[in-house]
Amino acid sequence: MNEKIKLIKPYISFEEVSEEMKEIFDSGQLTKGPNVAKFVESLKKYTGAEYAVPMTSATTALTMCLKAIGIKAGDKVAVSDFSFPATANVVEDLDAVPVFVDVDRDTYNMSVSDLRAKMDDTIKAVIFVDALGNPSGLDSIKALCEEFGIPLIEDAACAIGSHINDRKVGNIADLTCFSFHPRKLLTTGEGGAIVTNNKDFAKWLAVKSNHGADGLRGKVFDFVDFGYNYRMSEIQALMGWKQIDKLDEITARRNAIAVEYANALEPVGIKRQSVTEGVYHNIQSLVFTVPEGTNRDELIDHLAAHNIESTLGTYCLSGTTFYKEKYNDVQANAQWLEDNTITLPCYDDLCVETVTTCIKDFFS
Repeated sequence: MNEKIKLIKPYISFEEVSEEMKEIFDSGQLTKGPNVAKFVESLKKYTGAEYAVPMTSATTALTMCLKAIGIKAGDKVAVSDFSFPATANVVEDLDAVPVFVDVDRDTYNMSVSDLRAKMDDTIKAVIFVDALGNPSGLDSIKALCEEFGIPLIEDAACAIGSHINDRKVGNIADLTCFSFHPRKLLTTGEGGAIVTNNKDFAKWLAVKSNHGADGLRGKVFDFVDFGYNYRMSEIQALMGWKQIDKLDEITARRNAIAVEYANALEPVGIKRQSVTEGVYHNIQSLVFTVPEGTNRDELIDHLAAHNIESTLGTYCLSGTTFYKEKYNDVQANAQWLEDNTITLPCYDDLCVETVTTCIKDFFS
C-alpha cells in the first residue's frame, strides 16, 4: 500500500469558492463584509438558534461564554473529563476551578449521576462536551442544570450537524460553541462560533468580540466597553456558508461508513461509540474501543506501518500532567477511554475494507 490513508479530508475544494474569493479580493473588504453576514444567517437557519456570533476558534468561544455568564476567579465550573484540553483550559485561564466530571464508557459523555453527586452551590456553570460529535445525555444534563438554576455551556466543537430528535445541536443549551478547525466536518481553516437563544448574551458577545464597539458616536465608532478582536474574516466565512447546505449529506455518508466499519469489526470485539435513543450523531470522529487486553498503541503502530492514520479518541483531562499535578482527581472512566479508544479514518472515497482488513490482520 503506497498512498497514505488519512483520518479525514476537508469537504470543500478551491473550485467551490474561487469565484466568490476573487470577488472578495476585488472588493478589498476582507473582514466585516457580506460573507460574514451570510454565514451568520446560515448558522442561525441551520441550528434553529436565534443568534450566532462568529469567533476565531471554539476556544475563544468557550472563554467568551464563561465571561458572558460572569465566571470569575475562584468559581467552580463542572466540565466533561473526556475532551480536548481547551475545555478545562478556558476555566483555568480565568482563575476559576474546573471540577472534572466522569463520563459514560459507552457514549463517552458526561455522567449525569456523577455530575449530580458533585453538584452543590459552589458550582456556577457546567460545560458539557458532545464527545466526538455525540450529544447523548445533553438533555438530561440540561434538566439537571435547570434544577440547580445554573447555566449550561455546550462545547459542541465537534457536533455541528448532530441533533436530539428534531432539535439540532445549537438550539438546546444556553450557549453552544462550535469549532471550524480543519478536522471538523465544516471547516473555515480556523474559526468558531457561538449560537444562543439569549438576546442579552448575543448582544454582549457581539460587542466584546469587536473591541467593545457598538454603533457610532457621531462619525466615529462608539466603544461602549473594553473588548477583543475575535472576528472572523470574509474568506473564512465564505468557506463556512459554502459547506452548510451539504452538511446533512456529509453526516449521512459518514454514518453509512460507520455502519460498514461496525459490521466488519464486530467479530474481533471492537465496539463503536454508542448513542442514546433519539440521538443523531454526525460522526465527526469515528471512534471505537478496543477489546479488553488489547494494546491500543500497538494497533495504532500496526496501522501506521501500513500507511493508515489513526489516533486515540481524545484525552482524560484530569489525567494530563498539568491537571493531575494540580488537582490529583483523575476520573476512572475518562482515563480508561483515553487508554482504550481509537479513531479510524472516515471520508467519502475511503476504502473501508482496506482499513478493516488491516485491523483484522492485527488481531489474527
